[in-house]
Amino acid sequence: MARSATTYLPKWKCGKTSVIRVPSVLSDEIMAVAWELDSKRAGGIREENGVYVLELEETSKSLNTTRPVNVASVPQRSPFRYPGGKTWLVPILRAWLRSLPQNPGLFVEPFSGGGIASLTVAFERHASHVIMAETDEGVSAVWKTILNGQGDWLAQEILGFELTAANVHQALAEDSGGAPLSLRRRAFLTLLRNRVQRGGIMAPGAGLVKNGENNRGLGSRWYPETLARRIREISMNLDRISFFTGDGFDLIEEYRADDSAAFYVDPPYMKAARRLYRNWKIDHRRLFEKMAAVSGAFLMSYDNDSAVQDMAREFGFQCSPICMKNTHHAEMTELLISRNLDWLDLNGAINSPASYGESSRRQKGLLASHR
Repeated sequence: MARSATTYLPKWKCGKTSVIRVPSVLSDEIMAVAWELDSKRAGGIREENGVYVLELEETSKSLNTTRPVNVASVPQRSPFRYPGGKTWLVPILRAWLRSLPQNPGLFVEPFSGGGIASLTVAFERHASHVIMAETDEGVSAVWKTILNGQGDWLAQEILGFELTAANVHQALAEDSGGAPLSLRRRAFLTLLRNRVQRGGIMAPGAGLVKNGENNRGLGSRWYPETLARRIREISMNLDRISFFTGDGFDLIEEYRADDSAAFYVDPPYMKAARRLYRNWKIDHRRLFEKMAAVSGAFLMSYDNDSAVQDMAREFGFQCSPICMKNTHHAEMTELLISRNLDWLDLNGAINSPASYGESSRRQKGLLASHR
C-alpha cells in the first residue's frame, strides 16, 4: 500500500496524520474507527516519549503462568506507584473476564489501591460499569477527586508544582501536620508522597527516595506530564467508574446477591501489609466467608502462604501459584484463588501439592510485590 505523510493538525487531536491507501469498500469503516480512537484517545491510543501508540488488546487466551509478565507490555494507567500494584496481573485479569459467559454488568474491586484492575476494565470495556473502594484516606481522596470531575484541577496542580527538596518537605509537613485539608489538597499531597517516598510506600515511617533511578533523587518517579495525562484519560471515562464510600467488606455485601457482578479481590496481604499500608488490618477468614457467599464470579490474589492455601481448600476454592516479579526484579509467586481456575493454562499446576511446596520455597525471604 502506498503511504504518504500529511499534517492536517486541526482535524485530529493526536497530531500529525498519514494518508494510507485502502480498498474503498473498507474506507468508511476504517475512518469511523480512526475518529473514535482519536476522540477517545484513552480507549486505544497512548503516548510514549512523544510517539502515539495504538493499543491492541491481547487476543490469545493461552497464558504462560510459569514466566512473569513483562509489565512494560501492559498499559500504565494509574497515577500511583503502588506497593503491591497489579499491573503484572492485567493479562490474567483479561483472560479471566473473557472466560465468563458474558461481560459482567458490574466489576467490583473492594480493595482498589492503585486501581489498575478497575482502570483496565473500564478503559477496555470488559464490564458495563466499574465500582471501586479504598479505605486509605489519602488514596480515596485521589479517586474521589478524579471521579468527581476534578481531574483537570489535579493535573494542573501536578504540572504547576516545582519539585525541589524544600518544596517536597514543606508539602509533606502540611500533609502530616494534622490541620484540616480539603479533599483536593489531600489528593495532591497523597500523589506527591506516593511518588517521592521509597517504593511508593505511604505507611508511617517510610523514607524519601534517595538516589532513585539514574541518580535523579526525588524526581526519579515524578513525571508531571505523564501523571497529568493519566489523570485526564481517567477523567474521559467518568461514566464508567464509581467510587464506593465505605470499606471493602461493605462493598462486597452491597453486591453479594448480584449474579451479574464480577469481583476482583486483592486485599492487604498477610505477611507484608503492615509495612506497606496505613490500613493493613483485615479479617482474612471473614473475607473468605464473604466471597463464598457471593452469587457472581470472583478472582482473588493473595500472598503464597500456607495459611491462605488452607483457607482456600476449606471453602472449596481452587488455588494456584503464578509467577511474577517484585519491585527488585526478583522472581516470586503469588496465589490466584477462585471457584474455578480451569481457564488458566497452568500445565496441570492447579491444586498441585508439589507446586504449592515449590512456590512456598521460592517465595521464602522475598519481599511483597510492588509495581
